[in-house]
Amino acid sequence: MVRLRVEFTTEPFDLDEAPAHAVVAREVIQSADLDAVDVGPFGNTAEGGADAVLTAVDELLRKALGAGATRVSLQVNVIGEGGEDAK
Repeated sequence: MVRLRVEFTTEPFDLDEAPAHAVVAREVIQSADLDAVDVGPFGNTAEGGADAVLTAVDELLRKALGAGATRVSLQVNVIGEGGEDAK
């Protein structure tokens, strides 16, 4: 199974309070079947199997844009391959 890493940010930024689109995007990633999830104020990263990452990215885009994001920047990298038990 191919493993992927996704890094993303949503805009517009608000330094005082996390905007709704950022909260929704983080909730999607944190509830997805991914591992190595790291969320932060200016960027978020998660890793997992290709199907899980791509499904999460689809949901993230739809929900973040629906919650008011005007831009979603993301990068997806192939980080390796592993067997059934690889995480």
